[in-house]
Amino acid sequence: MKAVTWQGKRDVRVEDVPDPRIEEPTDAVIRVTSTGLCGSDLHLYEVLTPFMTPGDILGHEPMGIVEEVGAAVPDLQVGDRVVVPFQIACGNCWMCLTGLPTQCETTQVTSEGMGAALFGYTRLYGAVPGGQAEYLRVPQAQFGPIKVPEGPPDDRFVYLSDVLPTAWQAVAYADVPQGGSIAVLGLGPIGDMACRIAQLRGAGRVFGVDLVPERLERARSRGVQTYDLRSFDKEKDLVAAIQDETDGRGPDAVIDAVGTEAHGSAAARLAQQATSVLPRAVSGRLAERISIDRLAALYLAIDLVRRGGTISLSGVYGGTADPLPMLTLFDKQIQLRMGQANVRRWSDDILPYLTDEDPIGVEDFATHHVPLTDAPHAYEMFQRKQEGAVKVLMRP
Repeated sequence: MKAVTWQGKRDVRVEDVPDPRIEEPTDAVIRVTSTGLCGSDLHLYEVLTPFMTPGDILGHEPMGIVEEVGAAVPDLQVGDRVVVPFQIACGNCWMCLTGLPTQCETTQVTSEGMGAALFGYTRLYGAVPGGQAEYLRVPQAQFGPIKVPEGPPDDRFVYLSDVLPTAWQAVAYADVPQGGSIAVLGLGPIGDMACRIAQLRGAGRVFGVDLVPERLERARSRGVQTYDLRSFDKEKDLVAAIQDETDGRGPDAVIDAVGTEAHGSAAARLAQQATSVLPRAVSGRLAERISIDRLAALYLAIDLVRRGGTISLSGVYGGTADPLPMLTLFDKQIQLRMGQANVRRWSDDILPYLTDEDPIGVEDFATHHVPLTDAPHAYEMFQRKQEGAVKVLMRP
């Protein structure tokens, strides 16, 4: 089959790889019909290269048709249409039963000290072959796959794999009071969707911050009050502008949807790049011990949120030596919530909104649809924020 493979920094290729097969009774194999390119994939494209191995199959946002089912998967049949969550979880352990499948005790990558295994996402999360491929082996298929109805286009449901539950959890963790205010930093796929969900769930004011014109316009067209980071000489001026809209206090909550590759931290960028050019045997150990993040977005969130407010982190961070302003966090009595999205915890809440009325705007959410064979260009385009790319879906 054809699959998108990682070969090195900024080097992805579509190659022929062996077809997946049933390996455990709890497996299924699906034929992928749509698969997303995620902002998290861009971290593998550049920042997290020390944890990758040439030939790794990328991707964690797939949906498709069930082709084979293991003997211990009672609720799936060949021909079912399913969306596959990005994390792999059993549904039966203590963590899963408490709503935390990202910490599944059956699939935890204990050798790396990490949580549940993820599709297509480094050796830290199990080096499981990902979903940017023609076919995908789905472990723990007795729990993970979400069955969806025939008929509507893939675009209505494919975001259940990651974008929708990640944005939903970000808003849930932000805990915005009815009619309250929230600022979203970063208007890529997750930030854009988080704005929509915040509106859906009753936020009175939604502020969006970015520096890409197309992303700002998309959010503005849906009623978000947008701020172009490039229009302010200092971030303190941006903070003051939003505070002026919230009685001088700042918003009730801030979602950081940017993460480790935030704009505006040259020193941290150089530190990140240093590990990616070292020999892999050295760079992996170095990154595990002294890796740092570009924390500009998190620092901005801390300055911006009102006292007693909440910061919700959905952007991916991976540093182990990050300096945090703990005095400010403590003094402002800020609540901080974060983590990978627990997809199956939220999927049943989201499904009722995936209707013909399309209140969240999923069916025109993608800016680009490309064949799987165009993956190298899609990665480059998305990483450089060219051609108005906000969300890219690939068709095998």
